[in-house]
Formats: sequence, structure tokens, C-alpha cells
Amino acid sequence: MIGPSQQRIEIQIRTYAMHEVAEYGVAAHWGYKQGQDSAHEGLQYRWVQQLMEILEQSEGAEDFLENTKLEMFHDQVFCFTPKGDIIALPRSSTPVDFAFAVHSKVGFTCVGAKVNGRIVPLKHELKNGDQVDIITAKTQTPSPTWERFVVTGKAKSEIRKFMRTRQREEYITLGKAILQKTFKAEGHDLTDKMLEPALALFKKPDVEDLYAEVGEGIVNRNQVYDAVFHTKKSEAAGVKNPFDIAKARKKETRKGLPIPIKGLIPGMAIHFAGCCHPIPGDRIVGIVSTGKGITIHTMECETLDNYADAPERWIDVAWDSSGSDEIFVSRLKMMLSHETASLAAVANVIAKDNGNISNLKVINRSTDYFELLIDVEVKNNRHLANIIASLRAKDVVHSVERV
Repeated sequence: MIGPSQQRIEIQIRTYAMHEVAEYGVAAHWGYKQGQDSAHEGLQYRWVQQLMEILEQSEGAEDFLENTKLEMFHDQVFCFTPKGDIIALPRSSTPVDFAFAVHSKVGFTCVGAKVNGRIVPLKHELKNGDQVDIITAKTQTPSPTWERFVVTGKAKSEIRKFMRTRQREEYITLGKAILQKTFKAEGHDLTDKMLEPALALFKKPDVEDLYAEVGEGIVNRNQVYDAVFHTKKSEAAGVKNPFDIAKARKKETRKGLPIPIKGLIPGMAIHFAGCCHPIPGDRIVGIVSTGKGITIHTMECETLDNYADAPERWIDVAWDSSGSDEIFVSRLKMMLSHETASLAAVANVIAKDNGNISNLKVINRSTDYFELLIDVEVKNNRHLANIIASLRAKDVVHSVERV
């Protein structure tokens, strides 16, 4: 019980049967004091002996409680709410575990915690007898990092469920935006009703499921467009599955390959930043954006300065060597001599080094030189370094550097 001035009082109540065990059983004071051999009692009774030692050395009830720290429950901690309610938690629990134990809504909106009147980090380890006051905010949502330090099954399951729901919402938003852009480019305004005939082909129960798979990259945007508008044309051409048409498009990208990055949040959409064009071998970091997923940047990218005040959006990621067969785009800035066949020489060098030019733009031009931005498809930064070295060896190339 908690009395005036937060004074804690322990009251022990026992039945006659419990009294018999206490007076004459393994925990009996006379048996312990007489030094009987306790080997036959089993390891499960050692904690009783430890309590007896503490009791013998304690001056009073308060001293006893302070010294034992509820050792009889060695695998649990007992904490108090501000109203005095007791919450039992596994040892090493944190304020986040406490919040979810009180109520799921409290856990979802938890932004901070006070333990014994002092503000502590959310990953603070709770101790027996702590009074925990959870600070909440209506706009708060669980962070993916919480799962790294919570220990209770309820907290872990609630956080994972929330992350799965949020990831699905992000995929739906992203997939819808992708399809709207694709349909708009072909002169059509996308509506949910327009996609309903294609649901059976993709074996999806509703439009949101289709949006989610497009956002996740499981279903290609061109496959959806062909399923809606080119089914009759494909059947007339002898092609029953519109997926075959989508695969034949020049803009078709390689799908189904695993993202070669470790440390990602499962299920979230992944994008590679267009400002720094990260490729395997670069030091990278992930930035979480609502409605967009995770964007991968190089650690040297100047854009990261915009997120310096939001460390909760940063995710530690690294390249996975298993993704060596994937193709990535890197951007080069080049100063080229303005003379016959100079551009052909550059293209030839890149082709010989097994690279491919995916885009080219002239950004500046003079009588003697012109400046280019070239997007090159490569496997990793070593592959790119070989291409740059070969380009620098050409007389027509005045300078070349990676953007």
C-alpha cells in the first residue's frame, strides 16, 4: 500500500495452510538457522535463503523492502502509476513497455516519461518500485526504433502491427501516385472504378491492394495500364496475358530483384536519391519520409543537412553484397573538347567498360568546350571508378567527376 507522503507499507496475509508452510516448511526460520543441508531442497529454494539473510540483517520493514528489491520476483519489476496502481513487467522493461501495459493508446501516443519525478529517456530501464508517469501527445506515433529496446510481447506486437499498417498506407499512397502519373501521361484520369476490371487479373480483392503492390514494386505500373486498356488489343494479337506487352515496353524496368541493402524497415518503399545517386560501395544512410518511404542517400550528400534536426528520420543502412547483379545509375559531370567525334569517343569508352548511358544533357557550351551531365548505369563504385579513369585518359576529355 502507498500511504501519506508516498510511504509504502507491506501487508502480508496468509491462510492456515500458508502458515503451516511458513512455520514448518522449507522457509521455516528454525530450519534455516539450524544450518540443515539444503541440497535436497533444490535450487528453486535458494532465493528463500537469500531473503532470510536479508531479513536477519534488516532493522525494520522499510529496510527489508529497500534491501530485497522484491528479490522473490527476480524475473519481474513492479512499477506504480501516478494513481498508485501496480504494473508488473519483465525485468529490463522500459517506459514504452509500461505505457503499452497501461493501454495500447497510451503506448501509441507516448512521447516521454517521468520516473520518480525525473524525466528519463524512453529506453531507460525500470527498477522495482519506480513510479512512472507517461507523457503523451495526440500527434505522436510509434517509432520503428522502439522495437529495438522494448522487451514485452505486447509492446513488440503493437509496434509491429502499427508499422505494418503505416507501411501499407504509404504503399497505397505511393502506388496511387505512380498510377495517376502513368495514366496521365497516356491522356487518362485515373479513378478507382477504372481499375476494378483489372482486379481479377491481378487476383486482388480491392483497389487498395493493387495500389499497395504497385507502391511496393511487386506489380509494374505498365502492367496495370495494359491490363486496363490493352486487353482486347493483346487478345487480337494472339497475346492473352497483357503482362507480356508490359514486358516488351522499352521503359520496363527490372522488377523482383531484392533491394541489396541491409538494415531496412521490412515492407517500406525504397527510393534512391536523385541528388547524389548512391551506388554499391558508397557509405549510405536512409531517410524516412511520410507517404514516400525510405530514400537512400550517400553520407556525403549535402541534402542531409536538411534533416540534421530530425535524427528520428535517419536509418542506419549498408549495402548487401548479394545485390551485385543489380544495375544502378550514377551521374557524371564532364568538360569535353568541342571537336569532331568527341562525344562518340566518350560513348565508346563507357561501352567498352560495360557501362551504359541512360541520359545525357548539355548544360553549358562555348567555342572550345561544352559541359555535359551524363547518367551512367553501373554495378558499383569500383565499376564507376574504372569508367572515370578511362575517360580521363582520353585527350578530348578535359575533366570528369562524379556528381
